[in-house]
Parts: sequence; structure tokens; C-alpha cells
Amino acid sequence: MSFAEFYGPTTDENSLAILDAAREAGVSHIDTSNVYGMGRSETAIGTWLQANPGAREGLHIATKAAITKDADGNRCYDNSLEHLEAELDRSLARMGTDYVDLFYIHRREAERPIEEAAEALAALVKKGKTRAIGFSEIAPASLRRAHAVYPVAAVQSEYSLSTRAPELGLVQACADLGTALVAFSPVGRSFLTDDPISHAAAMEPGFLKVNPRFLHPNYDANIAATDRFRALAAEMGWPAASLAIAWLLHQGDHVLPIPGTRSVAHFRELVRGAEIALTESDLARIEAVLPVGWAHGDRYSTGQWVGPERYC
Repeated sequence: MSFAEFYGPTTDENSLAILDAAREAGVSHIDTSNVYGMGRSETAIGTWLQANPGAREGLHIATKAAITKDADGNRCYDNSLEHLEAELDRSLARMGTDYVDLFYIHRREAERPIEEAAEALAALVKKGKTRAIGFSEIAPASLRRAHAVYPVAAVQSEYSLSTRAPELGLVQACADLGTALVAFSPVGRSFLTDDPISHAAAMEPGFLKVNPRFLHPNYDANIAATDRFRALAAEMGWPAASLAIAWLLHQGDHVLPIPGTRSVAHFRELVRGAEIALTESDLARIEAVLPVGWAHGDRYSTGQWVGPERYC
């Protein structure tokens, strides 16, 4: 998503450099979507694959579809086989590959039974266009219903020290079913790093401008709270982003963080999280400085909550 300037300006050259760094570090999972920059992210991946013959075989590529617009130009969701296949075909063309390893429904279409959506994804597996299926931002009960139709390989959901809702059933359901929990925004949209985005930058047009956690007075309160985490990370000898990734990796073998970045240096900080072996004492210290519920403001605005499933 960061390749498509979701959080600020970047260049395609920068995105390609990050993919080079990923290959060098042994990172093999690339997670994108058809709507990131309306194909820009996938196009960058395709450009990189073309410049690196043979690299495709060593990668696990995931993409998503289902977000679209109605006749009036309003955002809506379409989980039909016809829509999903047409969008996947476009994604495959942009990336220059015959298949993806994982294809998610980006947002569930509330009016369509999730069993029907799972059947549509399963049809794409049978056609050889994806090797596995997934969903983004669904509830544990929805996961179980879909999984009863066809094995769900992955559920993507926001999960980090600042967003703990998945622990109210999704972490457990994924573990029960052998489903990977793909954790996006694992460093709290920069709050869990040593260089959180400034309020002024967050107020530029885009997602963060209306996100409750980045609005005053919540923004200042969240900076103050995460200052404690930054101090702890420094005391432990790690970048804050590395420690945030390490914490997630210790939440279960099935939890897979997918941090995004526009910086090779920041990418390397993120990857270092896999090097950290946290003890029970370390985990307790982290929980002490950022206990469950510390974040000020909801993770989404009213408009941003249209699509993701809430659950308890």
C-alpha cells in the first residue's frame, strides 16, 4: 500500500529498491491489492519481477479485490465470481504472472452470503489463477462459515500493540482452523516507531486526516503513550519498529505481520524484529508500558468502518 503513496509521496524506483532489499533479506511474502494506487502497487511488483528473471518462483504473492464503485460513483463491494475473476485477471496482467499464491476478498459484501463468496474464490483456485484463498477484515464467525465451504488460508486484519481487537476471537479462530492471521499496520501506522508521522503530515489529504487516532487531542495522547514504548525499545537496544514486530511474532506461529514502508532503512528495522527472541519478562514489560486499551480514539472513522466486520 505504501508503494501507492497511501501515507505520502514515493517513487517507483524507491519501491523497486525495497523489493530488492526484501529479496536480499529473505522476505518472500508480498501482499498487495488491485486498489492500491488503482494498480500502481501491482505494476511496480510486475516491473520488478520482469527485471529479476526467476524471482517469481521464490515469492509468495498475495493480492485482493472486491472494492469497487456503483453507478453513482459511490464505494461498494462486489464478491461475485464475475467481478473477482475480472479483477484478478487484471492484477495478473499488471504483475506479469499466471497466478497468485493467495487471493483475498478485500471487503465482504454484506448482502451476499459468505459461503457464496468462498465458493467464488474456490472456483478461482480450480481455474489455477490462485493457489489459496483469504478474506480481509472479517469476523471469527464469518471465517468459520467460509472455512466450512473451502479452506481459508489467511485472514488479513489490523493487529498490533495499538489494535488488540483480533484477540477477542480472531487470533483463536485462525489458530483452530490452521489459518494464517496476516496482521496489517503492525507498527500502528507509525505510532510504534521511532519516527511517528507528524500531526501536520497526518492532516494532509488522505486516510489519516479523518482517522480518530490522528486527530487532536487523541494524537498528542497517543504520542505521549508511545513515548514510553520508544524509551523501552531504546533501553532494550532495539528500534521501536523492530520491537513492535517482534511482539506480534510472539503472539502465535500463525501470525504474519505485513509492515509497509517507503524507506529501505525502515524496512531493515522492520525485518530486524524477526531476530528478537522475547522472554516472558520482556513481554510483560511491553504490556506494562502499552497495556490493552491504551490507544486514544477508534481505529477507524465512521466512514472507514463501512466494510470491515466488527465482532466481540
